Parts: sequence; C-alpha cells; structure tokens
Amino acid sequence: MHTTTSAPANRTFAPTVDRFRWRVVDIVVAAVLGVAIGLVFWGWNTVGGLWFTAMDGLTPGLGGIAVGIWLLGGVVGGLIIRKPGAALLVELIAAIVSALIGNVWGITTIFSGLAQGLGAELIFLAFLYLRFTLPVAMLAGVGAGVGAWVLELFLTPNLAKTLEFNLLYLGTLAISGALLAGLVGWLLVRALAATGALSRFAAGREARRDV
Repeated sequence: MHTTTSAPANRTFAPTVDRFRWRVVDIVVAAVLGVAIGLVFWGWNTVGGLWFTAMDGLTPGLGGIAVGIWLLGGVVGGLIIRKPGAALLVELIAAIVSALIGNVWGITTIFSGLAQGLGAELIFLAFLYLRFTLPVAMLAGVGAGVGAWVLELFLTPNLAKTLEFNLLYLGTLAISGALLAGLVGWLLVRALAATGALSRFAAGREARRDV
C-alpha cells in the first residue's frame, strides 16, 4: 500500500526537479550570453549615452527611453535558459564585462546589473518559469526597468528630484524595457532558435514546432 501511494508522487516530483536543475550546457550558455551581451552593452554605452543625454535635455526624465538595450541580458537569459537565476546571472555577467572593458559608470555598472537582472528574474518567477511568450518577455523588460529605477533612487540624486521627474523616468524606463529589452530580446531569441543554435533548449524546440 505504501509503495503504491508514493510512486505517483515521486514521478510528479522528478520532472519539476529536473526542470529547475542547471546543466553544464546551461552554465556555459549563460556565460557566453553574458559576455556577448556585455559587448553589446559596451557598444551601447556611447550610442545610448548620447541618446539618453539628448532626450533628458529635451525633458528631464525622458532619457529613460534609451535604457532598454542595457536591460537585454536578463530577458534573453531568462527566455533561453528558463531556470531560476538565469535572468539575473546573464544580466550580471554582461554588466561585469561592460565594467571591465571600461565605461563612465565604473563599478556601479555591476550594481545596475544586479538590480536589472533581479527585476527581470522576478517576472519569470511570477510565472513559475513556465511561460516565455512575448507578453512575458515584455513584462520582464519592464521589471528590469523598474529594478533600474529603484536602484537609481539611491545610487544617484534621483530621490531628491521632483515627483514628476521620477514618474516620467519610471514610465520611459518601462516603455524602453518593454520594447528594447522585451520585444527585441524575444525576437533575438526567435532568430537564434531558427538557426538551430538553441537545439539543446526548449526555446529551440518550440521554434522547430512553429515552422
């Protein structure tokens, strides 16, 4: 009787454990993604920085519209690896690479990576790492933007600025995160999956089924 009742529970539990367990390929791909996206960050430091300054010059707080590319790591990492911690890890590695190569923000880039990665991670967690659709990707981009906004309240003088500035900045970060991180990240993963590069991942298998 005991054996009969416990066997189904074991069969139910095992797939959940396997789904959350990190494989060697997951770790390797997270590292590769982090480095590659870190190089994207490095390139965006100039373009995005100029765009941020120009938009903020028009209306303080509008600069957040340029931030989305810096939020890309968490979205892409979460969409591809689909394991707890993937979004945070990829965004953090990318931030470390950007800081090591050199940028005007220095070590604070790593803090940004932590906050932004955590923001995206919480969205994937909210869906129990089961849904990886375009709306979820865009929400993860928004989450990363909110993480950046919260960090900058304390890491920069933003907390001392007006409520109007902070609300506008939060709104533009959310829009930029949804589009430049969420939508672009989702399209990037789909493009990678179409090449067969993600055949070891659910994202790649889904792409093959959709063809």
